[in-house]
Amino acid sequence: MTISIEKTVSWRDIASVAAGENFVLSEAAQQRIAEARRIVEGLVESGVRAYGITTGVGALSDTVVDRAAQSRLSRNIVLSHACGVGPLLSAREVRAVIAAQIANFAHGHSGVRPEVIRYLTLFLNEDYIPDVPSKGSAGYLTHNAHTALVLIGEGHATVKGDRLTGREALAAIGLQPLELVAKEGLSLVNGTACATGLSSLALSRAENLLDWADTIAALTLEAAGCQMTAFDEAVLALRSSAGIAKVGAKLRDRLAGSSIIAAAVGRRTQDALSLRSIPHAHGAAWDVFDVTGRIVDQELASVTDNPAVAGTPEDPLVWSEAHAVAPALGQAADSLAIAIAQIAAMSERRIDRLVNPLVSGLPPFLASDAGSHSGFMIAQYTAAALVNDNRRLAAPAATDGGLTSALQEDFLAHPTAAANKLLSILDNAEYILAIELMAAVQAQDFLCDTLSPASGTKIVRDLVRSRVARYDDDRPLSCDMEALRQLIATTTPPDSPSD
Repeated sequence: MTISIEKTVSWRDIASVAAGENFVLSEAAQQRIAEARRIVEGLVESGVRAYGITTGVGALSDTVVDRAAQSRLSRNIVLSHACGVGPLLSAREVRAVIAAQIANFAHGHSGVRPEVIRYLTLFLNEDYIPDVPSKGSAGYLTHNAHTALVLIGEGHATVKGDRLTGREALAAIGLQPLELVAKEGLSLVNGTACATGLSSLALSRAENLLDWADTIAALTLEAAGCQMTAFDEAVLALRSSAGIAKVGAKLRDRLAGSSIIAAAVGRRTQDALSLRSIPHAHGAAWDVFDVTGRIVDQELASVTDNPAVAGTPEDPLVWSEAHAVAPALGQAADSLAIAIAQIAAMSERRIDRLVNPLVSGLPPFLASDAGSHSGFMIAQYTAAALVNDNRRLAAPAATDGGLTSALQEDFLAHPTAAANKLLSILDNAEYILAIELMAAVQAQDFLCDTLSPASGTKIVRDLVRSRVARYDDDRPLSCDMEALRQLIATTTPPDSPSD
C-alpha cells in the first residue's frame, strides 16, 4: 500500500507511513510545491523584508541578510538548531515526523524546492532513518533540525540497518548533499511536523491499546464474577456518551454465554468501581481519543510554516504569523495522556482484585501452591510502580510556559513534550495491561476446571496460552510480561466468535 497526498492526509495516513508504508505526492501537490518555490524566488528578487528569507530568525528577525548570504543562512539555521539530546527517537517515530513534514510542505505555502521533498520522500521509501534525539524541543525546532542535518550531509542516519554519516547515508541511496537556498533552512526546522507526527503515531498505538483494554477488562470481569446488569444497554443509555455505549456493547458481546458469569448472578448487590465503571472510564478515554484524532487531523490540514507565502511569482506575498505554535495539539496530547494514564491506573486496581485473597475468592496471588509460591504478588507491585510513573508523566505540558529567544518567543505551548509524554505513558500502559491479561488468564485457569468461559474470552485465553504457559513460579515472570506486552503492542485482539 502507498499513501498519496492529494490535498491533505489524516493521522491514520501518517501512522501507516510510520509503520512502513510508502509515501508519494500527487501531481497537484507537486505543482503546489513548485509554485510556492517560485513565489519565494520572487520575494528574493524583490528584496522585500521577509522573516527568515531576507532576515535572521527569532530575536534576529529585524536583522537584514543580503542575497549573497541567504544560502549560508539556511545552512546555518539547520546547524545551529540541531541541539537535541538524549535517546534517539525510534524509526517509526522519525518516519512519522518526516511524513508530517512532507504533508505540511505539500500545502504549497512553504517554498522549499521540489528537490527537498524528493529527498525526504526517498528517506521514507528507502528505509533511511536520520538520528533524531528525543529531547530538546520546546516547540519543534531541534527535532526538525536533526532530520534536516542529513539533507546537507551532516549528522548520522541508519540505512537498512547500517548507521552511517549523513554524507555516507545519502550516497547509499544514490544522493548528494543538498545546498540549501533561501527559506529552506527555516522551513525545514519550522512547523509542527514533529508533534503532529508523534501524535499521529500515539493515536495509532492508543487505539490499539484501548481495544485491548476493553478486551482484557472483559476477562477480569468474568474471573471476578461480575454483575452484568450494570452493563445492560438500557442502563448505560441513561448516561449519554458514545464511548460508554461502545464499551458496554463490547463487554456484552465478549461475555455472552459465560457460565462463570451466570453462576455469579446475585452474588453481590454491586461490584467495586474498578469493575462496575469500566464503561465509564474506558468510554471516556474513547471519547477523548476521538477528539484528539480530530485535532491532529485539523493540524495536518493546516499550514504550520512561518512565514507562509502566497500570491504569484510576479506579485509575491509573505505573511509572518504564529501558525507554528500549536496549543490545541499540546492540549489534545495532554488530554489523551491523562485518559490513558487513568485506564492504566484502573487496570492496576483490577490486578489487585485478582491477586488479593481478601476480595478475589481465588487462590492467594493466583499461586498454584500459596506459601511456597508467590505467584503474581510482585507483578502487582510492578504495575503499581508504572502507574505512579504515569501519574508523574500525566502532568500537563501545555501549562509549562517558558521564555526563549531574548523574549521574542515568550509563550511556549510544548506540543512535542506533550506527545513524547503520551508515548511514554503508552509504553507503561502496555506493560500494565499485559500484567492484567496475564493475571486474568491465570484466574480463568482455576475457574475453568468447573465452569465454562464465554467464547469471546476463551479465544483470548487460548491466544495467551499459545504465547505463555501457566505460571508456577518456575521461571522469571518478566519474560511473560514482555511476551504479552509485545502481543498487545503489535496485534489487535481476536474477535469474539459471534462477530
